[in-house]
Amino acid sequence: MNIQIFGKSKCFDTKKAERFFKERSIKFQSIDILSKGMSKGEFNSVSSAIGGYEKLIDTDSKAYSESTLKYLAYEEDKIEKLLENPKLLITPIVRNGKQATVGYCPEVWKTWE
Repeated sequence: MNIQIFGKSKCFDTKKAERFFKERSIKFQSIDILSKGMSKGEFNSVSSAIGGYEKLIDTDSKAYSESTLKYLAYEEDKIEKLLENPKLLITPIVRNGKQATVGYCPEVWKTWE
């Protein structure tokens, strides 16, 4: 298992996800999405695993209400905006190879063990 957790340091669900894997002695790589971001390849891999980049967008966030994302017409522009501003993403984003989840999803992670 090769677990990556993309999260925000102040995100409660990110901390819960890290604790979930620690309690099971499963090694994981923790990535601060605000400082490191996500590569386009990682983003595309997660998007295809969860069924589309739209599921990654945190429409309840202050960053979303202040951004122009909802007004962009082209998918490429939206993806570029998401990669530029990781505050727009729901966290944690947990990746295990070609599998991925968005948010706190212990019921899915248990099937990976």
